[in-house]
Amino acid sequence: MKYRILLILLWLGVLVFSLAPRSALLGGVDTHDRDRASIEAVLNAQQTAWNRGDVDAFVEGYWHSPELTFAGTSGIVRGWDGVLTRYKKTYADRDAMGQLQFSGLEFRFPGPDAALVLGHWHLARAQGDIGGVFSLVWQRFPEGWRIMHDHTSAVAEAK
Repeated sequence: MKYRILLILLWLGVLVFSLAPRSALLGGVDTHDRDRASIEAVLNAQQTAWNRGDVDAFVEGYWHSPELTFAGTSGIVRGWDGVLTRYKKTYADRDAMGQLQFSGLEFRFPGPDAALVLGHWHLARAQGDIGGVFSLVWQRFPEGWRIMHDHTSAVAEAK
C-alpha cells in the first residue's frame, strides 16, 4: 500500500512537471524573451555596423553558409558570399547606404531553435529616403542566432 501511494505521488509529480509551462519551470522567465533579446542584439549590431558604413560587419548577422538565401526585387541570391556581394553592389558607398533604422519588429517562434521576425526598415539618405518591410527566418547555431533567409521588399510610403 505504501509503495502504491508513493508511486501515485511520483506519477502526479511527473504529470504536473510535464504540464507546467516552460516559463514557470525557469523561474517565471519566458525562454522566448531571451531569444528575442539575443536576436534584437544581432539586429542592433547590424544597424550599428550599417550606420558606420561597414557592410562586412553587417552581414555577420547572416548564416555563413552557401545555403543562406536572400529574396528581393532583383530575385533570389544564394550563399553568404552572394549576399555580401549583393549588398556591396547595391550600396556601393556611404551616400547610398544612408542611416538604417529597423522598427515594428514582430517575433514568432515555430520551434526552439527557429524564429520568424517581421519588421520595417528605413534608410535616411541625402538622395532620398527609402524603406520597406522584411521577413527574416532565424536559426539558433552554436555561435548564436543567425539569419538563414531574408525576404526584403521596398515599399513606397503611403500618402
